[in-house]
Amino acid sequence: MSDTRPTHAVACHCGTVRFRVRLGDEFTTARRCSCSYCRMRGAIAVSAALADIEFVAGEDNLTLYQFNTGTAKHHFCKTCGIYTHHQRRSDPTQFGINVACIEGVSPFDFPEVPVMDGVAHPSDTGTAARVAGILRYEPTT
Repeated sequence: MSDTRPTHAVACHCGTVRFRVRLGDEFTTARRCSCSYCRMRGAIAVSAALADIEFVAGEDNLTLYQFNTGTAKHHFCKTCGIYTHHQRRSDPTQFGINVACIEGVSPFDFPEVPVMDGVAHPSDTGTAARVAGILRYEPTT
């Protein structure tokens, strides 16, 4: 049986880093995180299995940022500095893909985005993942 999920084109701002991805549940997994790093980064991420990403160009132009436990691996284009994806701490078998890098998708396409509690991360607390709040976007025009 073949995989019928759509493939999405993903690129950084300058276009040096480009890949294709099949998302786990399309855009139903869209979320943000409240940890110290994600709070500053401000991206909305969607989920994909590690095997569901295929680089087209620029994989060698990625730089890596890790902090605290070093489990999460945050990838950025060395040229333009845009965060394209990260390997999740909560599930290292998944990537979080920056929706702003997906062709034809904008973070402003999501009227509501759950914000996961990354301050009290399940890996630290031993409890289930918890939604800390909801981020809303209401266009004025």
